[in-house]
Amino acid sequence: MLDFLFVAVVIGLVYFWWSRRNNVKTVSTDDLKRRIAEERNIQLLDVREPHEYRGGHIKQAKNVPLSGFGNAQAKYPKEKERPVYVICQSGMRSQRAAAMLKSAGYTDVYSVKGGMNFWRG
Repeated sequence: MLDFLFVAVVIGLVYFWWSRRNNVKTVSTDDLKRRIAEERNIQLLDVREPHEYRGGHIKQAKNVPLSGFGNAQAKYPKEKERPVYVICQSGMRSQRAAAMLKSAGYTDVYSVKGGMNFWRG
């Protein structure tokens, strides 16, 4: 039990450090649901692998796996000034992808906290 607790704390600290290091904004799954309801053509990227995406995804999400993200610029959203929401399974990959989008010139990028683990559609 202590081993599990130790690993959970280390993962939490790494996640906290990574999110601060990249200075990527985050949004909760509840906030994402609200924004999906308000915006007709939301820019939402699901950076999980295709088999994960096929196992269940948000209807509006476009699958652009993180494993090929650097080479997938043709699949990136076209409008760099509009908000872009990035989701994965837990929030780790979406943080990395959001940081990559910011580096590519996107100005309003959000990583979804907790990812699909917290999504209740």
